[in-house]
Amino acid sequence: MSTEREYEVIVIGAGVQGSFTAYQLAKRNKKTLLLEQFVLPHSRGSSHGQTRIIRKAYEQDFYIHMMEECYELWAQLEMETGVKLYRQTGLLVMGPESSQSYLAIKNTLQRNKVPMVILNRDNFSQHIPHVNLAEGDGAVVDITAGVLYADRALKTVQGQFQKLGGVIRDKEKVIDIKPGPVVTVSTSAGVYRAKSVVITTGPWANRLLAHIGLQLPLEVVKTNVCYWREKVPGSYNVKQRFPCFMQTEGEESKEQIYGLPSNEYPGLVKICYHAGAETDPDQRDRQTDRSDIDILQRYIARCLPGLVPEPAVVESCMYTLTPDHHFVLDCHPVYRNIVFGAGFSGHGFKFGPIIGKLLCELSLGDVPSYDLSPFQISRFQAKTKSAL
Repeated sequence: MSTEREYEVIVIGAGVQGSFTAYQLAKRNKKTLLLEQFVLPHSRGSSHGQTRIIRKAYEQDFYIHMMEECYELWAQLEMETGVKLYRQTGLLVMGPESSQSYLAIKNTLQRNKVPMVILNRDNFSQHIPHVNLAEGDGAVVDITAGVLYADRALKTVQGQFQKLGGVIRDKEKVIDIKPGPVVTVSTSAGVYRAKSVVITTGPWANRLLAHIGLQLPLEVVKTNVCYWREKVPGSYNVKQRFPCFMQTEGEESKEQIYGLPSNEYPGLVKICYHAGAETDPDQRDRQTDRSDIDILQRYIARCLPGLVPEPAVVESCMYTLTPDHHFVLDCHPVYRNIVFGAGFSGHGFKFGPIIGKLLCELSLGDVPSYDLSPFQISRFQAKTKSAL
């Protein structure tokens, strides 16, 4: 028997961005429904896993400005709930001193007066044991960076949303969206109506946007999330003050390699390649490309001698990439009461609280707290297929 219900806002997709959007709406006393196609919690999308890096180390000023408030919002959620969601570890950024990417990060941190330490060859090993700094590489530490407890954060924000009166309906796949002054959303279990709808469906974004005549230039890739065993237990442990790290580029690859100290799996260090191979989100595990693991093995053998250069555990995640790797936060060009957040390109989790706030503002017709021009679909309008 299908049910028909009315809400002020419906959020489709209960990953980190959708959950924070729903939470922000509930905080503003909006009657909100959060829909999720899978049974919660799940590991099918881009928001699962125990940890993520939080950082201000970016090439662009606009990300640093957003992160200033984002740290405050993460701390506010911790205060509200009494749940620890963040651990400060610092982030070591390494890269060729002459490279555009490394220099841009270093200069942007300095320009924005982010607390940082610049390391040199003489003092590097004293501060960062068990890591070989490549010849010609520079190193800086973004001091306030650290680890977010991702699974715990998702569960916490969803719990707060429900405490504020929000409704979560999981195992309800959206099968149709009918635009209008009141939007009708049909799922596998019922029909719902709302004044506005927010779409935050990660790798499934274009499947949902097709219902409203829009396609974005998004590429879905599967990444291998790899954990590497310490030769001497504790060498890279968070309790030994080992930081998160990021190699902007290097001998093995032009793409970023990043890592987190051993923490969630005792004796195992999470180190991943910030890229992947194209996949279908509904058949993710048919993609068996391991070229990223080969790159990581060579990098670890060269730069992290205290790790066994063979992954002990390999898990999966998906990135939804835009051509410029910046997010999409925008309204539908015709139906302004349909809002979407997409293309988080493998670096969106840490921004969850601020993206939730921005998508909430867009869905209510408020002026956004930040300049959203870097995130609007007009930047790739020529590539945006509209069926209107």
